[in-house]
Amino acid sequence: MSTKDFVEKDYYKVLGVPKDATEAEIKKAYRKLARENHPDANKGDASAEARFKEISEANDILGDPKKRKEYDDARALFGNGGFRAGGPGGGSFNFDLGDLFGGAQAGAGGFGGGIGDVFGGLFNRGGGAGRTQPRRGQDIESEVTLSFTEAIEGATVPLRMSSQQPCTACSGTGDKNGTPRVCPTCVGTGQVSRGSGGGFSLTDPCVDCKGRGLIAENPCEVCKGSGRAKSSRTMQVRIPAGVSDNQKIRLRGKGAPGERGGQNGDLYVVVHVDDHPVFGRKDDNLTVTVPVSFWEAALGGEIKVPTLGGPAVTLKLPAGTPNGRTMRARGKGAVRKDGTRGDLLVTVEVAVPKELDDKAREALETFREATASEDPRAELFQAAKGA
Repeated sequence: MSTKDFVEKDYYKVLGVPKDATEAEIKKAYRKLARENHPDANKGDASAEARFKEISEANDILGDPKKRKEYDDARALFGNGGFRAGGPGGGSFNFDLGDLFGGAQAGAGGFGGGIGDVFGGLFNRGGGAGRTQPRRGQDIESEVTLSFTEAIEGATVPLRMSSQQPCTACSGTGDKNGTPRVCPTCVGTGQVSRGSGGGFSLTDPCVDCKGRGLIAENPCEVCKGSGRAKSSRTMQVRIPAGVSDNQKIRLRGKGAPGERGGQNGDLYVVVHVDDHPVFGRKDDNLTVTVPVSFWEAALGGEIKVPTLGGPAVTLKLPAGTPNGRTMRARGKGAVRKDGTRGDLLVTVEVAVPKELDDKAREALETFREATASEDPRAELFQAAKGA
């Protein structure tokens, strides 16, 4: 929908209701007309289909109290002689609604930023000079290094950040007397529109005021008229449990302050995680390699396994456990987004003694004689021949 259509279309007439109709009356009228003109009830009737779309469009505007108020305000301002486009009977100048609305994008139910927002940006309630628009603060990016345990359990860390803040010398005005004037080029909006052909317009930052909407007659010596000055601050930031290495965390509203009531920017924290001497990580699971003796792997039994920041757990080792087998200790891993925990993956590593005393050597010799008929590599060679 174009801005011109939004202002000139009489949606009350489309629905057949008076301008002071209640929400219930609007809803009732829409339902009745929608049933009568629905494409399913009028197959092949192009006029009914067009009528149905027009009815739906009218209900989308008048059925929403906020959009209805914007529509009423727009028609009161433009539809009753407040401004007139050039042409027969329309005055001596050519006025483009697209320029006024600053290229606002129209959606199914109105304008992207809201007509009230656009009006507020161009005109004050006094109907004269323009007033400046709020300006969002800059986003800030910082880095933090956590220990392995802090990343798993979460931590609160201090972050020292530098950003552009409102200049304290001129209270963010850019003028050493605190009295900047509204930029005449952009009328305080900080933006200017330029035609791109085909009835479209593009919006660019105003070059005269550098997008601020204000011009300092007596530039502040500290900020050189920009209204911003570099500032450092320390903030305590909570890093959630379960973060991984190189993960970027977004903290809304923790960036640089906005100007003239604008929203603060966001803070992006890139997390680096140190290695742990014992534990590793695989997605939401922690990993650990546990050495076991030859007889534990052969005969089976119970082994104690350390956990990160908690008591050890006992796992049952089946008889004949091969080297490299991985077992699972449930709920002993990293914290997930839903608050539950992953698992601890325990990999068995059979430890071979570097030195043997006489008694141990004798016992192994006896074992070797008892198992001499078994060749652990027989299946390997059999498979190699068949390949």
